[in-house]
Amino acid sequence: MTLQEATKKLEYYCAYQDRCHKDVINKLKGMRMIPAAIDQIVTHLIQENYLNEERFAISFARGKFNHKKWGNVRIKNELKLRNISVYNIKSALNEIESDYLNVFNEVAEKKWNSTKALPLLKRKRKVLDYLAYRGWETHLIYEKLNELSKSAN
Repeated sequence: MTLQEATKKLEYYCAYQDRCHKDVINKLKGMRMIPAAIDQIVTHLIQENYLNEERFAISFARGKFNHKKWGNVRIKNELKLRNISVYNIKSALNEIESDYLNVFNEVAEKKWNSTKALPLLKRKRKVLDYLAYRGWETHLIYEKLNELSKSAN
């Protein structure tokens, strides 16, 4: 594959959906491109604004928060796995800050209500595990569980 063909293919790849540098580099390695060509294509994609890590981080955080109801911890860890800078992670988390507690309360109460048949301790454990797996902060989880278990009594 020529450099121009690979560049066009990656322009389409990045235009279709926001991508991080790591995804693009892995895609190019999968196409068996040499390191010099990879650097050249990535530089071109950045200059032409096909590749923008801040934009990727914000759209990733917003998408995972809105659709999968992930918390800050999980989003931050997933962005770190993609080698996103701390600055871009912070700006992405700031993007979801306004709805954060409302969504957390909604998710916690929904899970709490779906476990009504269980004894109180098992119910609390199930909700805690569910929320922790989704990346919500433990102090928020414990506060909410105390609130929910008091209202259940």
